[in-house]
Amino acid sequence: MIVCEYRPGLEGIPAAQSSISFVDGQKGLLEYRGIRIEELAEKSTFLETAYLLIWGELPTAEELAAFEDEVRHHRRIKYRIRDMMKSFPESGHPMDALQASAAALGLFYARRDLDNPVYIRDAVVRLLATIPTMVAAFQLMRKGNDPVRPNDDLDYAANFLYMLNEKEPDPLAARIFDVCLILHAEHTMNASTFSARVTASTLTDPYAVVASAVGTLGGPLHGGANEEVIQMLEEIGSVENVRPYIEDKLQQKAKIMGFGHRVYKVKDPRAMILQNLAEKLFAKFGNDKFYDIAQEMERVVEEKLGHKGIYPNVDFYSGLVYRKLGIPTDLFTPIFAIARVAGWLAHWKEQLAENRIFRPTQVYNGRHDIPYTAIDQR
Repeated sequence: MIVCEYRPGLEGIPAAQSSISFVDGQKGLLEYRGIRIEELAEKSTFLETAYLLIWGELPTAEELAAFEDEVRHHRRIKYRIRDMMKSFPESGHPMDALQASAAALGLFYARRDLDNPVYIRDAVVRLLATIPTMVAAFQLMRKGNDPVRPNDDLDYAANFLYMLNEKEPDPLAARIFDVCLILHAEHTMNASTFSARVTASTLTDPYAVVASAVGTLGGPLHGGANEEVIQMLEEIGSVENVRPYIEDKLQQKAKIMGFGHRVYKVKDPRAMILQNLAEKLFAKFGNDKFYDIAQEMERVVEEKLGHKGIYPNVDFYSGLVYRKLGIPTDLFTPIFAIARVAGWLAHWKEQLAENRIFRPTQVYNGRHDIPYTAIDQR
């Protein structure tokens, strides 16, 4: 038997071959299907990017129009799912509500006809269309209000903001939110994507695949970090407090949220785009004092830790953008999930193409030959 080197967290160990996305952490490079993230953020839309990720090529105008139309007309959720969500505790975290709701979709649509391209497309459309509706619906229902019906006249990003805030968004806000979704849509073999692929490898339905990935994304070391960034900025309170806060964290050898990445050793390219988006929002809708604190944090952390390759990651500025869009802090991670569904579905589809169930080994470090002790002798 070949004994492989044990690496905690499978760090650096390839778990799959994939043509979906590529990261060069030394150069700060991120590509979706070979296209730079900067170019997609400038020229594409989220649904076009989702199509690219899932089907491997940019759609023609006719293909994109048909795809957008399908998604637009599948936004509504079953009334039984809506009624189920009404029974969720108001204090529950939206990620838990989303995981339960996504899994519930499988009760209605889980035929598991995984060899049928029509089934696959229907599942892709339904998940992309209904996940935003579920997030917005729970936000309103936990405040005691009925959910807002989707508006078929609005595009993907604008419709979500409309369902969330009960009014049509400013065009700039809608476009910026759409770009945020592009930036969060995919990022190689991260924890939630690995979870999705492991679940997919069992040939279960795609709703279970997405639900498992949502559960993984909810952890503070993955998608939940952007919530903690805002909490950190609130705790710091002022630009003057930044340096002593960071120095105290370094002395304690504690993690500074929003900084550092397992892959990137330079500033995350998504963080640079998000910072630019934040500045556009502030220019039109007014500054956020937390942005001044964030900029000072970036300067001090670079001074102290730049030599170790620790720079802002995608979570550092995303929360400031969402905050300016009027999105509650505990919805930041569900919004991450809205975007990442595209990547998860791309990996689900890729896993099905050459499937082999995941069955890693382990390094046993327990005892052997321990005799059983009768209960009256323990």
